[in-house]
Amino acid sequence: MADGAILVVLSGPSGVGKTAVSERLVKEDGIVRAITATTRAPRAGEQDGVDYHFLERTAFERQVAAGGFLEHAEVHGNLYGSPKDAIEKQRLSARAVLLLIDVQGAELLRTGQVEILTIFLEPPGEEELKRRIAVRGAEDDDVIDLRLRNALAEMAEKNKYDHCVVNDDLEDCVEQISSIIEAEWRSSGQ
Repeated sequence: MADGAILVVLSGPSGVGKTAVSERLVKEDGIVRAITATTRAPRAGEQDGVDYHFLERTAFERQVAAGGFLEHAEVHGNLYGSPKDAIEKQRLSARAVLLLIDVQGAELLRTGQVEILTIFLEPPGEEELKRRIAVRGAEDDDVIDLRLRNALAEMAEKNKYDHCVVNDDLEDCVEQISSIIEAEWRSSGQ
């Protein structure tokens, strides 16, 4: 990875608010969000190249074979990955590049010797997490149940992260994460 922006991994279970938190963070000077790739179908309102790079499975697998991802994993039956070249370009002109990835992707980055700051976003409780997953309305009951089971398994991984932040109040959560990023930026000597 080139010198430049710090790479900030923001993980947490489905429905915890990663997208909402990242949307607030990128309004701050020097923070950008990496656009990751997925084979899942777009949800209502999502745009290719803005929310994700939506790829067919075969195209995604070709990119994997070519070494085009920093990390990739299968989650909820779909493939997800972080495109290497695009992220390297973003790091040249930003202070922090946010990667919204699952715990598998974060682990792959850690074991791949990529220098990252990891932040785990927690829900205020299991009942609230269930409610958030259900209100998305984009999936059927089986998918909601799968996401909830996976979310509980992901919660068990939070101690592997540099920081854990509870997303109970969006503004407080964003402020905490912003402070963590700023402290890391200063300590990196950039």
